Amino acid sequence: MTTAAEPELPDVPGVDVAGAVSLLEGDTVLLDVRERNEWDAGHAPHAVHIPLRELSEATGWMSKQHRVVVVCRSGRRSAHATAALRAAGVDALNLLGGMQAWRDAGADVVADHGITPTII
Repeated sequence: MTTAAEPELPDVPGVDVAGAVSLLEGDTVLLDVRERNEWDAGHAPHAVHIPLRELSEATGWMSKQHRVVVVCRSGRRSAHATAALRAAGVDALNLLGGMQAWRDAGADVVADHGITPTII
């Protein structure tokens, strides 16, 4: 049985959770590119949600004057999103380790509708 190789991760600048939290105290935007069910299960407070498949349609609102930290579950999808944003002139960084690292570092995770937040 032949399996398709996963696409190679783009070489993009990244930031760890502590660095991201520090950046978010300014005017940096946290952009979550996970799917709706992942977002609904748990996300960082004040994050903006645009699923990766919709990113190219929705990047117009992003100012090239502000930094964007991009997050997914583990950092793979957000690396691709970071590369695309940087190609469009946005100062974007990939959150290393994604929402799993965010949670593991003890950063806040929230969920809507009163459910207990989790990272899926």
